[in-house]
Amino acid sequence: MAEMPIPFLASGERYATNWIQALQNALPEERIVAVHVLSHAERIDAALAIVANPDPADLAMLPNLRWVHSVWAGVDGLLSGLAERQLPVVRLIDPRMAATMAESVLAWTLYLHRDMPAYARQQQQKIWRERPYRPAESRTVSVLGLGALGSACARRLVQAGFRINGWSLERKDIVGIRCFSGRAELPAMLAQTDILVILLPLTDATRTLVDSIFLATLPRGSALINFARGPIIDENALYAALNDGHLGHAVLDVFAVEPLPAEHWCWHHPSVTVLPHCSGPTDRESASAIVAEAVRRYRQSGEIPASVDRAKGY
Repeated sequence: MAEMPIPFLASGERYATNWIQALQNALPEERIVAVHVLSHAERIDAALAIVANPDPADLAMLPNLRWVHSVWAGVDGLLSGLAERQLPVVRLIDPRMAATMAESVLAWTLYLHRDMPAYARQQQQKIWRERPYRPAESRTVSVLGLGALGSACARRLVQAGFRINGWSLERKDIVGIRCFSGRAELPAMLAQTDILVILLPLTDATRTLVDSIFLATLPRGSALINFARGPIIDENALYAALNDGHLGHAVLDVFAVEPLPAEHWCWHHPSVTVLPHCSGPTDRESASAIVAEAVRRYRQSGEIPASVDRAKGY
């Protein structure tokens, strides 16, 4: 006999329907339903929920939850919505997502490495001119954040022949990567960076980490890729660094407000490439399989999976 139904919470009915179907396929012995389908008694009895950027008001309908499992890797918004409830939050760690993100990081690093923004400008001006070539081994790419995603991306860049630095709050040791750690070592890494890839979680410690002082430490003409969270970058500082030419180009996939408003300066800035938060999409099937495994272990043992450290934010 199946346990109590598991509520799924997300913004957007069609979005929720697709996730519920994928989760139900991965967990045929369970009943996965939208939270609004549950009876009052079922909401009261619900011990776990699966979520994707849920409305905090919907979470409040489940007062006796023991834990929640996110189908996203980033949980900053979820933690904010649960600020008054010390619920264990399990975030998605999916090797397929890491591989997808590594592919995106490699693609856009090559875009910058091979001067694609400059060639696009030349095309607009009908200029036929070959630009100087630099081999990958002469280019230093620094990855800011060496968690599951960042480490996978750094390794992929090593395979492509780039010199790779990596930075994290705590010391890491990764073959082929020069690892830096802590705030004290950050300026030394930035000073030797040609292309910076941002893959940090959004926490109190990383919000507006990339400010005017941070950007000024990068060599003039360097570029950055932000595939993490928009608020990690101080937009005013970024705008100034792009306008004065200190920063050569920015590839931005994430923003403080999404979708990016039509009037936002990034849309028309000649040194910005705007992407619609597409660098590391979650694969519903692989994510559902990971959630299913966690749910089965919980049903069998009552043990809640390893959860986010709220003090760190990840």
